Amino acid sequence: MSDTTPDPSAESPEVLIVDGANVVGSVPDGWWRDRRGAAERLRDLLAGRPPGQEIVLVVEGAARGVEPVPGVVVESAPGSGDDHIVGLAARYTAQGRAVLVVTADRALRTRVHALGARTAGPRTVRP
Repeated sequence: MSDTTPDPSAESPEVLIVDGANVVGSVPDGWWRDRRGAAERLRDLLAGRPPGQEIVLVVEGAARGVEPVPGVVVESAPGSGDDHIVGLAARYTAQGRAVLVVTADRALRTRVHALGARTAGPRTVRP
């Protein structure tokens, strides 16, 4: 008799965790004058992505408090954004979920790779 129990990770979409500060900072468009506004523009850009991923935008510092929108969960890191991203990646990978972290931060990439997450650069989500 074979086990027909479905694999929960096969039914769950990939989790896309976006390092908001790093992705916003990847384009010198004046984001430093309005960090919260820049994070809101990134959130809105993410909301326009095709369906198929669970999107989590991690914000920190002056961008804390950015509201979620349909299709994008916004997590305000209470301290280090990198530490919060690592915690999220650990939680999702422990659940057997596929995780893709978007950041150009080499140290953060190393930390989430150790948890089994994949990484990609900011151009994955920004034009």
